Amino acid sequence: MVYLAGIVITIFLTVLLIGKKHKTTADIVLIVWLFVIAFHLFLFYLFIIGKIYDYPALLGHLPYPLLHGPFLFLYTTALTRQPARFKAFWLIHFIPVFILYLFLIPFFMLPAAEKINVYRNKGAGHETLMAINLISIFVSGIAYIVASLVLLRRYRISIKDEFSNIEKINLAWLRYLVFGLTVIWLAVIFGNDAMVFSIATVFVFFLGYFGIRQPGIFITGQPHSGPKLISTKAEKLKESIPVDKGESWPDEISTKTETAGIVTKIKYEKSGLAEDQAGKIYEQLLRAMTNQKLFTESELTLAALAKVLNVHPNHLSQVINSYEGKNFYDYINFYRVEEFKKLASRPDNQNYTLLSMAYECGFNSKTSFNRNFRKVTGISPSGYLSEQNIALKQDSLHRL
Repeated sequence: MVYLAGIVITIFLTVLLIGKKHKTTADIVLIVWLFVIAFHLFLFYLFIIGKIYDYPALLGHLPYPLLHGPFLFLYTTALTRQPARFKAFWLIHFIPVFILYLFLIPFFMLPAAEKINVYRNKGAGHETLMAINLISIFVSGIAYIVASLVLLRRYRISIKDEFSNIEKINLAWLRYLVFGLTVIWLAVIFGNDAMVFSIATVFVFFLGYFGIRQPGIFITGQPHSGPKLISTKAEKLKESIPVDKGESWPDEISTKTETAGIVTKIKYEKSGLAEDQAGKIYEQLLRAMTNQKLFTESELTLAALAKVLNVHPNHLSQVINSYEGKNFYDYINFYRVEEFKKLASRPDNQNYTLLSMAYECGFNSKTSFNRNFRKVTGISPSGYLSEQNIALKQDSLHRL
């Protein structure tokens, strides 16, 4: 019964995704993948209830599991917004499946009775092909899981170069799903079919659930279902910050930087940024941080800050990295932590709660605040307050 439930859930999630507005490339990949999973579960369901032999045309889909590794990788690729050139090679990932199906043509040409006989005798006469298929599934599973984890790692590094808050876009859930697929592959090797498809049913539920909830992270033109890149407050502050008029930021670069995910690190050695120019940018940056306190913008991005300073975002990133030895994420959150410490030390702020002051400093979640505070100070926020003999108002049960 669990298999039938898995099929129904998969179809339901597929329909929901089809009806989703503003579908991204990742959504389209997920729709096709869920359809493939639904058909796979359907084949197994027929096998479990003994009805598969009533439909001999459905026999012989041994290479089918080879589809899931490529779909995992392509879905991860689409979510992390890898360069467009990858799309031209997507079909290459399905060549092994195509080749194995070509080798199975003689089996598909057999009369129905002979197909059933081969299946009931565990592939008699096709042992070599079955062994090759099993090895291919094993290698494919490992290769695509590792490749997907590498993409996620690169993505997590790249977003720290562009965003000051990453909790909503760090794709941590996808990493857990990759581990989930790893468990399925282990079940394929060491378990049995019932275990494999039971785990697969749970896997597909979470895959569809998070896939539907995941907004487009970088959308051409403007973020979809995401925060504004720069607020009206920051736009006004732009006018008060002296800038180097020799540094320009063309509109086309602005659009590209604000909306495109950067995968590889910026090649600073090719940036052409002179030392004196870098020094001027750093001075502008310090004024923006110490006087205007732009870090209190909870959704501040590298592109937004560069626009305020009227400098090229690549140059700003280079300056932060060179002068501070930090990426953009760590740099901005360092200032937020220091601002919290200043606010907490003032007697007139004792009536505020810890979380309300964290919000005031630019943090947008309790998790982000705790993680960054401990990273900067080496101690938890509550531990720090205790050491400093600071008593703040107790937080309510309000959850971030």
